Amino acid sequence: MKLSKEQIGNVVWIVVILLILFTPIGFHLKVFVGKLFSGTADVIAVEDREMLESYNWQLQDMKGNPVNFKSFENEVVLVNFWATWCPPCVAEMPSLARLHSDYKDRVIFAFVASDEKIKVSKFLDKKGYSFPVYFENTKTPDVLVSSSIPATYILDKKGKVVVKEIGAAKWDAQSTRDLLDQLLAEDQ
Repeated sequence: MKLSKEQIGNVVWIVVILLILFTPIGFHLKVFVGKLFSGTADVIAVEDREMLESYNWQLQDMKGNPVNFKSFENEVVLVNFWATWCPPCVAEMPSLARLHSDYKDRVIFAFVASDEKIKVSKFLDKKGYSFPVYFENTKTPDVLVSSSIPATYILDKKGKVVVKEIGAAKWDAQSTRDLLDQLLAEDQ
């Protein structure tokens, strides 16, 4: 039985689609596309900013040590919810790592993983990331809840949500840096 050019073409397309959907090739392609099409984060209008009512949120660091989010009160904080299996999360990680590298001494970074600790550890080692990763021990504060990841929030020193970005973004953009500088300069 001889296949026509059209049938061969259809088989090739089916194989390509299966590779994209069910292999690491597809994951890496999704990450690449995520990087290609991610924009910068939008700042929430002052009148629309929500307040984090309670900083009492129990986390655990990679070593199993308890961390109370309350220790981050009165600081500029960037919270990122992510997972190793999430292509948009992986796509934005390099820009978040660069931003963390430049601002880690002035801004609190809390990367909250929705994944198994061993997978997160392997991912961080493989990529060479050194940012602080936490796991939730108690319910996320309502103002920081999202139905999808990645979800990133920037809080000012008063606890107002200045940025709420759902999906991948270019976090090391000059606009984000300018915003962080502005928030750091503000008084309580």
